[in-house]
Amino acid sequence: MATVSAHVAATLARHISQVFGVMGNGNAHFLNALERETDADYTAVRHEAGAVVAADACYRAGGGLAAATTTYGAGFTNTLTSLAEAAQARVPLILVTGEAPRWGRRPWDVDQLALASGVGVRTFTVGRTDAAATTMLAIEHALSYSLPAVLAIPYDVAGLDMGDIPQPPAPLVPPPVAPVGEVAAEKVAEIARALAGAERPVLLAGRGAWLAGAGADLGALADATGAVTASTALARGIFPDQEHDLGVAGGFGADGAMELIQQADVAVVFGASLNQFTMRFGELFAPSARVIQIDLSNTATHPQVGDFLHADAALAAQAVLAELSAIGAESSGWRESVDIAALRDHHPGTGQAPDGRLDPRSVARRIAEVLPEDRVVVSDGGHFIAWANMYWPVASPDRMMMIGTAYQAIGQGFPSVAGAARAKPDSTVVLTTGDGGGLMALADLETAVRVAGGRGLAVVWNDRAYGAEVHLYGRKGFAPGPMLIEEVDFAGLARAVGAEGVVVRTLEDLKQLEAWTQRPPEDRPFLLLDLRISGEVIAPYQHEVIRVNA
Repeated sequence: MATVSAHVAATLARHISQVFGVMGNGNAHFLNALERETDADYTAVRHEAGAVVAADACYRAGGGLAAATTTYGAGFTNTLTSLAEAAQARVPLILVTGEAPRWGRRPWDVDQLALASGVGVRTFTVGRTDAAATTMLAIEHALSYSLPAVLAIPYDVAGLDMGDIPQPPAPLVPPPVAPVGEVAAEKVAEIARALAGAERPVLLAGRGAWLAGAGADLGALADATGAVTASTALARGIFPDQEHDLGVAGGFGADGAMELIQQADVAVVFGASLNQFTMRFGELFAPSARVIQIDLSNTATHPQVGDFLHADAALAAQAVLAELSAIGAESSGWRESVDIAALRDHHPGTGQAPDGRLDPRSVARRIAEVLPEDRVVVSDGGHFIAWANMYWPVASPDRMMMIGTAYQAIGQGFPSVAGAARAKPDSTVVLTTGDGGGLMALADLETAVRVAGGRGLAVVWNDRAYGAEVHLYGRKGFAPGPMLIEEVDFAGLARAVGAEGVVVRTLEDLKQLEAWTQRPPEDRPFLLLDLRISGEVIAPYQHEVIRVNA
């Protein structure tokens, strides 16, 4: 006989290989069954929020659907910020959690269903007779809607015998949305005609295009039209031909590249929501540009969009490409007339800033020269997010993720290393985090060191402040005290949990990073670089935020 928790564990394990969590009363039966009766890999984290973050990062890094697990009550409520981030970012994952017993709430129980619903997450509660079926419903919901799902096991049900575990079917997931029907066919033809007639076409791709597997099709479309290409921050590296790619569009983009996009007469956007940062607060495209959006949202997501097609990015790109071929369209030749490489350059920085601390632009550029090519970059939230996005290229979108930005949260950095490391165990995982977010996530510094080992590197941009607040509210004359942080020795903290910690005050100090990269991963420890950077250097995207909020 197998328990209810064993039914949940076995059903999950047939569709999920990675589980991250913290053990407690509410999930003890589940974890026991997971460890003893399944082949799923369990990774212990040190804070419940970190369990959800790690599962989130595992999915974004290409590891497939993953699960987090916590106990009920305080264990569950600790996950809410990270659950909200996953919901806002449309990341599917399963949170297996304990729940109040069926007879009613105890003093430490709360309305978990309402709390999850409040951050946009649906709860599936298992019973004694339907544990496997309910688990499948949660998996199907997560995959179908690209959202987290909570799978709750009531305390008095968790250990009950339930009989043999059934063989679950494959999850039922809706097929991609194809541009079919008379209206969609006419819209495809209209998009093809617009591209065929464009003198300065631009293709912009977002994370939705990556999830649709549209990279090769978009590359072929760019070749056929002579379009220059660009991506959102979450889709860096999606286009196969980087020679004609402008990099990230928006506040992370180089000035020259953004000026070229301003010259576009037709821009077709695939799988991008066109948020305020990508659109440079309405200034990415010229007012005269014809902007066409192809997305799975129900309607256009920005006022500047003139034409909209509801469709899967890959299938739409294939349809437009076929239509271009049918009408005999020729390439505009625009991209061959432009020196794209020269336009992608960012400011090199000054080495040391006037206050004597490191210029983050210079140190970011130097780190990029040394980092292993086969890297995965995971970013916490904060002012510093610009530096990795501007200066550290990545090979594909599943090698650069920003966990926290969708919900404007910080403190998601260290546990994300564990998720990315499980998804890509042969790559070097590079964390970029600030001192504020780093302190908030400190419980899982040990997790990052333990899981990533010599394939892990943390870069802490230590400016002794909550930088975004300093630049926005300090300029308005707000009291500085709440924005500042006493300088913390992150290198020392790293050494305390078995890592190598290096305080970096000059570019010369980065020789220790260079030496680390030259050692085989199995012969080196996790490395943390404590960058003592200037708080006076403001990221370009932050200038845009300041201007809009002035």
